[in-house]
Amino acid sequence: MRIALDTNRYRDYCANDPHAVDVLQRATEVLLPFAALAELRAGFLAGARAAANEAVLTRFLNRPRVQVLHASDATTRQYAYLFRQLRSQGTPIPTNDIWIAALTLEHGLLLFSRDEHFQHLPQLPCIA
Repeated sequence: MRIALDTNRYRDYCANDPHAVDVLQRATEVLLPFAALAELRAGFLAGARAAANEAVLTRFLNRPRVQVLHASDATTRQYAYLFRQLRSQGTPIPTNDIWIAALTLEHGLLLFSRDEHFQHLPQLPCIA
């Protein structure tokens, strides 16, 4: 199972949530979208444990099955399509989550997230 990891599920994993730990242990690949990585780092800087949280994140990113997903030209096209779809449906979602969805679809991944607004994209395979 190849998963795209959303910010909230990374935090669950770090908090030793049994479901999050199980899913990440069973995944053959864990891909962290750049937008989720940016959200994590922004959150670290807003808190009192920035250095400790960054150290944990660095260890996580250095694992062999983990990699960061960056946007490409294909990602921008997927983003635009999703943006248009969400707008026409009247169901906007946060900008970073559109990037996460675009990368997940582009790479044929399963999105691991607790965010219910991803349900507005029925073509996006998700696990909660």
